[in-house]
Amino acid sequence: MVCIEETRNYYEILVMDYLNGLEISLSHDSDFLTDVYCLALNQLPSFYVRYGVDMFHFITDEKRQEMEENVIKAISHAINVVSHNKRT
Repeated sequence: MVCIEETRNYYEILVMDYLNGLEISLSHDSDFLTDVYCLALNQLPSFYVRYGVDMFHFITDEKRQEMEENVIKAISHAINVVSHNKRT
């Protein structure tokens, strides 16, 4: 039997880690951050892993760097979009 709870889109981890490291999290509410999180993930491909430690064995440093750069671009774009389309 497959244990789906053990699988995770690795981009979710990268996006969450990056957002948590930004000072923006201190100046915006949770709705803003959740919208940015969702929009950023929608711009990125899925990259499922079973355990985060698997990443160190299956991708190169260059691929990891590329993924991190893609996350930064996606979050920057998402912040711009959400900032200009605030909920009323």
